Amino acid sequence: MLPSKVVRHKAGRFVPVLLAALILAACSGQGPQTPTVNVQGPATGGSAYYLQQVQQSSDDSKTDWQLLAIRALLKEGKYPQANQQLNQLPAQLSEIQQQEMLLLKAQYQIAQQHMNDALSLLGQVKTGSLSKDELARYYGLQIAASQGRPSLSLLRNYIAQEPLLSGADHQGNIDATWQALTQMPPQQVNNLVINADENVLQGWLDLLAVWRANAQDAEMLKAGIKDWQTRYPQNPGAKTLPTQLSQAQNFSSASTSIIALLLPLNGQAQIFANAIQKGFNDAKNGVLTPSPQPTPAQPAPDDPNTATQPATDPNAVVSPAAAEVTPPEQPQTAATQPAVASAPPTEPASNAQVKVYDTSSQPIQQVMQQAQQEGATIVVGPLLKSNVEAVANSQTPLNVLALNEPEQIQNHPNICYFALSPEDEARDAAHHIWNQGKRQPLLLAPRNSFGDRVTKAFAQEWQSLGGNTALQQRFGSTSELKQGINSGAGIALSGTPINVTPEQPQGVAIAGLTIPAPQSGSPDVASASAGGNIDSVYIVSTQDELQLIKPMISMRTGSRSNVALYASSRSFQAGAGPDFRLEMDGLQFSDIPLLSGVNPALMQQTAKSFNNDYSLVRLYAMGIDAWKLANHFNQMRQVPGFSLMGNTGELSADTDCVINRKLSWNQYRQGEIRPVN
Repeated sequence: MLPSKVVRHKAGRFVPVLLAALILAACSGQGPQTPTVNVQGPATGGSAYYLQQVQQSSDDSKTDWQLLAIRALLKEGKYPQANQQLNQLPAQLSEIQQQEMLLLKAQYQIAQQHMNDALSLLGQVKTGSLSKDELARYYGLQIAASQGRPSLSLLRNYIAQEPLLSGADHQGNIDATWQALTQMPPQQVNNLVINADENVLQGWLDLLAVWRANAQDAEMLKAGIKDWQTRYPQNPGAKTLPTQLSQAQNFSSASTSIIALLLPLNGQAQIFANAIQKGFNDAKNGVLTPSPQPTPAQPAPDDPNTATQPATDPNAVVSPAAAEVTPPEQPQTAATQPAVASAPPTEPASNAQVKVYDTSSQPIQQVMQQAQQEGATIVVGPLLKSNVEAVANSQTPLNVLALNEPEQIQNHPNICYFALSPEDEARDAAHHIWNQGKRQPLLLAPRNSFGDRVTKAFAQEWQSLGGNTALQQRFGSTSELKQGINSGAGIALSGTPINVTPEQPQGVAIAGLTIPAPQSGSPDVASASAGGNIDSVYIVSTQDELQLIKPMISMRTGSRSNVALYASSRSFQAGAGPDFRLEMDGLQFSDIPLLSGVNPALMQQTAKSFNNDYSLVRLYAMGIDAWKLANHFNQMRQVPGFSLMGNTGELSADTDCVINRKLSWNQYRQGEIRPVN
């Protein structure tokens, strides 16, 4: 018989084991525990999981799981299923569930592009009862419903959302706030009326003023940002700089001590190269009042309608407004030129060494190698498209400002592309017409490959702005137009859709709120037969063609038609006398600032030196701007959103460092040319 002490000891050892067994048995008897559900928190699961929980849950939590399932379905872009679940929600909801339902319905309407319906739903939300996560989503939906249009309301929503975010979402909010600010035209910013207690918004507006005052001077910009951070230490942007300004703080200038200028100095393109070289040298030497040096007028290489010109050469320099030159009826004077407030800033003479290389005498690979061996720190050129493509494929270590664009843009950290392309002008026209509130444009363009390029570029840009499919109507030769006007046929302004492949729409992702782009068929198409729906016409023609086209439009629409007329720079040439200007009354047209009156003395002397060949004047202006861009190369590459005012337009670079140009727009008014306000 064992001693009693031993028995008690062994019995004590079995007590914890017995208790554990009893606890496990009790737990197993209760079955699996139901996961907790928080409809006001983040939804991190997939829709399949939440829908399974809906099926397995009791009435107490079933609706919450259903709301989470709807959030997941919307996040996954499964809109029909999300709408079905929304319609199956019970009629009786708690206050918390009602607020969540309003957010989800608004998100669904945004995904379906029903912005007004979404804003109406958001207006019913009681923000005081929302959680932090829901508030961030609420402001994100308000932002998404704005469709990226900069406004005071949009800025306020970004500012309200900012303290609710962290990490990458917080930086995204700061960057988006800055983007909305920089996209606002100065006039819109000046007209903003804010409350006295909106200190954060006031700080942002002051930062924008610092940016716009110093954007072209990297060192001044750095000092301005530092001073702003001292004055607004509590501003979210002072604590976390927008990525664009952070990159500007780290900016370092590129060396331009030895510049290699690559141009075809012999052959068909020589005359165009000479105009560019003259502009480049005049800007380098700080001499922008050139003495007359007559140059024989020749048609520009990109004009498919010039009778003496062979088929368009794909290697030809791209010029937006090449046209046959006619002698001027009377000298262009300041009275007939639009008055523009200020000219682009003129830079002083430079000590940089410019070495010119002839790309027509040897292969471009050898030219690039020679320039590198001779110490070039930056290359400006080449000019011909085939050479630009070869340089883009060469893996050169030199910084290159190419003076044309390849067919397929390649993003290289050391290459930028600057061209006076008709496609660039068409994209600018799309923005101008859109900003004037027009929504049903028709393009009148030549019936040739040139017209194909222009209409495609316009239509793609128009759709990217949110417009419907643009219409096109083609015309033939001048003699064909004359036959039409003699027969009284006129132009009926009824076109066919421009078929382009739109870019894949991007979804909206803000603060964990992801709104995928809705999967839809082809974009809405404006009526191709009902000319009454057309509210604007963009005419891509020469001056002679325009002189026939505008009266033909009036023959069918009447002189009091509300259809707005726009023209490309191809129609603005020397020789437009008072009769022409009166006949074009009301028509708006685009052109480079130099030909729009920013510097009348330079424009008149330059036009005289090139025998009033405006095509060569435009290339001369391109040479001036090529000098400016070469001296701001690293800013274009390193500072997103960098822009400068040039003689060929307001210049800015996209993410591939393709230089975009915002042109000047003028209008014929009572025999005069006036800037469009």
